[in-house]
Amino acid sequence: MTEGNFVDYVKIRAESGNGGKGSVHLHREKYITKGGPDGGDGGRGGHVIVRGNPNLWTLVGFKFKRHFKAGHGGHGSKQRSSGEDGEDIYMDVPLGTVFKDSETQEVLFEITEPNEERILLEGGLGGRGNWHFKTATNQTPRYAQPGVPGQEIEVTLELKVLADVGLVGFPNAGKSTLLSVITSAKPKIADYEFTTLKPNLGIVQHRDFQSFVMADIPGIIEGAAEGKGLGHYFLRHIERNATLLFMVPADSDDIGKEYDILLNELKRYNPELLDKERLIVVSKSDMLDEELKQEMSIELDKDLKGVPYMFISSVAQQGITELKDRLWIMLNNSSK
Repeated sequence: MTEGNFVDYVKIRAESGNGGKGSVHLHREKYITKGGPDGGDGGRGGHVIVRGNPNLWTLVGFKFKRHFKAGHGGHGSKQRSSGEDGEDIYMDVPLGTVFKDSETQEVLFEITEPNEERILLEGGLGGRGNWHFKTATNQTPRYAQPGVPGQEIEVTLELKVLADVGLVGFPNAGKSTLLSVITSAKPKIADYEFTTLKPNLGIVQHRDFQSFVMADIPGIIEGAAEGKGLGHYFLRHIERNATLLFMVPADSDDIGKEYDILLNELKRYNPELLDKERLIVVSKSDMLDEELKQEMSIELDKDLKGVPYMFISSVAQQGITELKDRLWIMLNNSSK
């Protein structure tokens, strides 16, 4: 998937169908000149239904179709014949899609399960035909109910990427390089900040044909919780990850301080993110010898306050297998 095709925020308009009108009809046939009322009911208007599709990873389909309209119910007719129900319209969305009322910003619902269905808008009820209104004192009612009009709404769709492991780090920390090495994903990689502007997903193949999903979240900068540097667009994808993998490059001026800044941004955005399992990797560690690693470990033991960490190098393929093993254990422990 190219970066331009990853769409995680769209606004759409939806309309459910009108209910059909009830029929005003009096029974007429040969030898029966004054039959009673037999007008049928109107059909129900079509619903607008949202359905979770596990094969979709982006909202790009809504880039070109933003108006969804269900069918109207058919009108009732003679001999108590009811009108047809309006055609329901289905909107397939990727798992992790949040629906919000665009006007009030109220969260309507979230789609998180495969093939999960939610009715966004119900169609209008069909009107009752005139035979329903026959009474002892009104044998031939010449009126029926009109159908109930459908509903309209403007909604905002926000996609929060569903992944097992989310990569968290400042721009140019080596997240895209790790993803390209540990999975078959091919993210854009370059030696400058904000190479990644959209989340990238990759499947990590583990031992015995097991696998898990890793997401490269665009780099966080200080002030991201307030929306600086498109902070909110980046941070919301981290909410769905089971485990957070913090990446800090070995050439950082202060690894502990950089980790604290990242953690603080997550806390200010959503304190619940701190409840997730965490692992810190010191990337680009092929530039370190064993003696330097030992010296850094003494400092990290003090600064990281018990948070597990490890040294890796994506380019030199150092520590990659150990990293996959560690993440697999963390994911299985957190799911119990």
